[in-house]
Amino acid sequence: MNLHIITTGGTIDKIYFDDKSDFQVGDPVIGELLTRMQVGFDFTVESALRKDSLDMTDEDRILIRQAVEQCTEECVLITHGTDGMVATAEALTEIPGKCIVLTGALQPAAFYQTDAIFNVGCAIGAAQSKKPGVYIAMNGQVFDADKVVKNVAENRFEARSKEPQANAV
Repeated sequence: MNLHIITTGGTIDKIYFDDKSDFQVGDPVIGELLTRMQVGFDFTVESALRKDSLDMTDEDRILIRQAVEQCTEECVLITHGTDGMVATAEALTEIPGKCIVLTGALQPAAFYQTDAIFNVGCAIGAAQSKKPGVYIAMNGQVFDADKVVKNVAENRFEARSKEPQANAV
């Protein structure tokens, strides 16, 4: 497998600045993470954005879509902030011939108790095994892009119910 990774920022790449008592999006961590894990496939990393997904615009989503369309790889992994992940996934639908998987973290990858490694591993498995389409890999599950919501109250992703949820983003 040749995997193209597009980073956009989000919690997965956040670092804590003690002097500012603030979290800010830092350098992408996924390349170093995969190298440390000694993955058995080729990958490339492209940094498209370094934003919190709450700050993403429609123009940002167009930029992400263009990056996906322009890469030659069929398997694409996008690291993304969780609050805007569903909107970006929806903006990537109908790109033919590519398996696009978005993932992120609810705690920064730099934290000891992070979900980042687990989510990235799940996303890589999905990129290798799913048919072309757009998916979100979070909380140990792989969701179709049009059938998932982030349940803010429970701080997890879950299948979209038939009726919209008041606490879903």
